[in-house]
Amino acid sequence: MNPTIATQASQTVANGDNAAALDSRIAQETIGQLFRRILPFLILCYIVAFLDRVNVGFAALHMNGDLGFTATVYGFGAGIFSLGYFVFEVPSNLILHRVGARIWIARIMVTWGIVSAGFAFVSGETSFYTMRFLLGVAEAGFFPGIVLYLSLWFPGRAMARATAIFILGLPLAVLIGAPLSTAILTSFHEFAGLRGWQWMFLLEGGLAVVVGVVAYFVLGNAPDKAAWLTDAQREWLVRTLAQEKAAKERARQYGVMETLLSGKVLLLAFAIFCNITALFGITLWMPQILKGIGGLDNTQAGLLSAVPYVCAGVAMVVNARHSDKTGERRWHILLPAATGAVGLMMAGNAASPYVGILGLCIAAAGILASNILFWPLAPMFLTGAAAAAGIGLVNSVGNLGGFVGPYLTGWAKDTFGGYGASMTTLGVMVLVYGLLLFVFLTVTTRRAASADAVGAGSTGVARSS
Repeated sequence: MNPTIATQASQTVANGDNAAALDSRIAQETIGQLFRRILPFLILCYIVAFLDRVNVGFAALHMNGDLGFTATVYGFGAGIFSLGYFVFEVPSNLILHRVGARIWIARIMVTWGIVSAGFAFVSGETSFYTMRFLLGVAEAGFFPGIVLYLSLWFPGRAMARATAIFILGLPLAVLIGAPLSTAILTSFHEFAGLRGWQWMFLLEGGLAVVVGVVAYFVLGNAPDKAAWLTDAQREWLVRTLAQEKAAKERARQYGVMETLLSGKVLLLAFAIFCNITALFGITLWMPQILKGIGGLDNTQAGLLSAVPYVCAGVAMVVNARHSDKTGERRWHILLPAATGAVGLMMAGNAASPYVGILGLCIAAAGILASNILFWPLAPMFLTGAAAAAGIGLVNSVGNLGGFVGPYLTGWAKDTFGGYGASMTTLGVMVLVYGLLLFVFLTVTTRRAASADAVGAGSTGVARSS
């Protein structure tokens, strides 16, 4: 070979390697910036959201007696939140896609904060049901809106980890909310003529309003306008997101109505319905379950409610990191789901309070560790308005489990005098969730591999001819 040509070829290879190394360094720096800049505030928003959703469980330790609520009345009211959420979820997410995250997420938080504060003035069953329904209407679109927002900023390689870190706000909400809500219940009891649970709703609802106003000024709408990224980082991010979007649309571009009727989307919706039924079946009853199985007073039960979510937070991080490291999803969903099912059955049928508390820890860890790997699935094949509609539908159907779970737990307690029947049923549902996603991911992976093989064969034929 001519020495000059060989030198030019080696220089070309070296330049290509240098460009690839530079691109990789910019990618790592950009993703790091996204994690540091976007996720902390979104986690704060989720903590506030989940706190306002589940603080009724802490209020129930006092409110149920003050207002004369039976377990069935409380369970129905706690769950009816999800009916309001279901009705307005998809429209809310489509509006977010049209007007932008900053305006709509801020609007959601301010509205639900006002409604949550209004719970201080609930006086009976009708007002309790009405306010829980309105809280669901106000919060509709928040969680899927955040998932959609993350998909507009994070490339596919970082989406699962970003979603997992964001969902850590859920156990953190209970971890923070348990001592906070318990402290308000006891310290503000009869202050200025109001009961402790009334002050809890007023103060925690007011917090949501404040964070919602801040969200308007903090959240950005698009990466191409992110002044906190360098020119090189911004260019890489916009280019990478555009390439991923084009690849998805080449594989299959869904319309909004087609998305809502898609078998994939409907299967995902039913699967997460099973998971959320189990999750809220214990979350909104946790203080009362602990009080019942442990012989604790209200303050002890409220504080101890944080312990299962400490276990859940650790399990979520470990499971997500190992799943990202290995690239494996199916078993990282199925095994935690099966573990959560065992924990629920232990908690519901425990002869000892220690076994019951251990069961709740195992249940919370398994349910949530499997839950965090669910949310990146829909953005894998949906983009644009279809993603907004699809994620909205999946979450709205899934959140019907937030009605079924609490109501089932309350009805079973009144009917059978304990939590055994409901916890066993919830255990079966979280196991079904794990099995459905295991099958879904197995079939999806095989079809993708088959399509790649066909594409490679076609390319080979074209080249040989």
